Amino acid sequence: MTTEAPPKPRDFIREIVEEDLAAGRTARVITRFPPEPNGHLHIGHAKSICLNFGVAGEYGGQCNLRFDDTNPTKEEIEYVEAIEHDIAWLGFSWGDNLFHASDYFDQLYVWAEELIRADKAYVDSSSPDEMRTMRGTLTEPGVESPHRNRSVDENLDLFRRMKAGEFPDGAHVLRAKIDMASPNINMRDPVLYRIRHATHHRTGDAWSIYPMYDYAHPLSDAIEHITHSLCTLEYEDHRPLYDWLIENVPVPSRPRQYEFARLNLNYTVMSKRKLLRLVEEKHVSGWDDPRMPTIAGLRRRGFTPAAIRNFCERVGVAKRENMIDVGLLEFSIREDLNTSAPRVMGVLDPLRVVIDNYPADETEWFETGARKVPFAKTIFIERDDFIEDPPPKFFRLSPGREVRLRSAYFITCTSVVKDNAGNIVELHATYDPATRGGDSPDGRKPKATLHWVAADHAIDCEVRLYDRLFKSENPEESGNFLDDLNPQSLQIVPRAKLEPSIRGAAPFTSYQFERLGYFCVDPDSTDDAIVFNRTVTLKDAWAKVK
Repeated sequence: MTTEAPPKPRDFIREIVEEDLAAGRTARVITRFPPEPNGHLHIGHAKSICLNFGVAGEYGGQCNLRFDDTNPTKEEIEYVEAIEHDIAWLGFSWGDNLFHASDYFDQLYVWAEELIRADKAYVDSSSPDEMRTMRGTLTEPGVESPHRNRSVDENLDLFRRMKAGEFPDGAHVLRAKIDMASPNINMRDPVLYRIRHATHHRTGDAWSIYPMYDYAHPLSDAIEHITHSLCTLEYEDHRPLYDWLIENVPVPSRPRQYEFARLNLNYTVMSKRKLLRLVEEKHVSGWDDPRMPTIAGLRRRGFTPAAIRNFCERVGVAKRENMIDVGLLEFSIREDLNTSAPRVMGVLDPLRVVIDNYPADETEWFETGARKVPFAKTIFIERDDFIEDPPPKFFRLSPGREVRLRSAYFITCTSVVKDNAGNIVELHATYDPATRGGDSPDGRKPKATLHWVAADHAIDCEVRLYDRLFKSENPEESGNFLDDLNPQSLQIVPRAKLEPSIRGAAPFTSYQFERLGYFCVDPDSTDDAIVFNRTVTLKDAWAKVK
């Protein structure tokens, strides 16, 4: 895996843009990011956002944010607001260039009537099953609808009555008249309009018919004078229809569509439909669950805009589909937080240690970095930092062994206290006062340095340990991605012990818990109960999860 700093972006899309500018085919670059407001954005959308806004910015142009809101049955204002928030959080601005396909519904309808008058569109009254059968297959041509040769006047009359709301959903559709024998199924008289008696979140009940995405999208691009319409590869087979509409409708500009490889991550699903299913079936807590690949989920987990942008730059823009190792995303956030996240000490699985020769009524404060941490007679260490009968090459605490406490003293374990079941509940130790600050005047150097928290000053916190949501690199390989859910993807530590400097930390504040990883304050936190999410471990520990 490449972990070098990302080079300045250079790819085939930017080469095309530069050639168009040099040849005078484009005077000013105008791109667009066109989400459908039917779900939350995910890391794959982040790649498209970085590309569209990045290209426009690099060449002195503009990038529009346009909501392709053509399906009122699946779209919600909640998604619109979430998408706007996510893009702004990533660090991009659309300025005054916020548009909606619904802004153009009147114009799109006018152009549909023009296609009918030119005998390039017709109203089909076949049922969905009939149209599916007549469409043909990849190896067999389609069959023309019996309604394909209706007169222009009849088509106009039916289409206007569709618009007036006279017919129920599914009674008729408007189709382009192209070629039912085309080897490209998308060109076999595709549907342009369908009847939907549904309230639109912007236009209300003004419309009873709505344009299909493949009709509205290219024409909206043309209305906005988009110069480079950048799409992922699944739209490559749709480009002939895109071009057909641009050529057969009197549009004010002639945009071109270019396709690039979508972002595919292992151990992840990116389908909006599948992500919605995870939410609706409560396999996760919501769209912003930190295990989700959504931008909202990544933000709640502690990912930063800079880390996501740098990840997208490292992935680059390719012409062929490929699978990206999720470890590269994890590396990007480690790299960013390594320079920005304050260090603190926290103990997730606390084991009490009583330092017998330390004064009972004394508290010292040690400066470490830009903060002070208290030290007292009783401290907590991680339970797995002690083994009563240690194996070879275990250098942490055990009976009779000396270790260094980070920034404090050397201590030596003297005895072990167990409960009736034989479980270790407490250790006793002595400290060397001459090692204050963690150094020995006689040059002793213990082989282990442990993090710790003073018991009387510790803050109790809930810590949520997140790992990958799926067990396999390709969760869909088995046929049902839900069968691959990782039962260990969330483990809750109800009473971790953290140093008092984190008191009052604001939601989304990130810290490095020394020796443990990077953690972020969850928005569920209150003044009385702080909650941390683990963003990522200090190194890849996935191999330990079974």
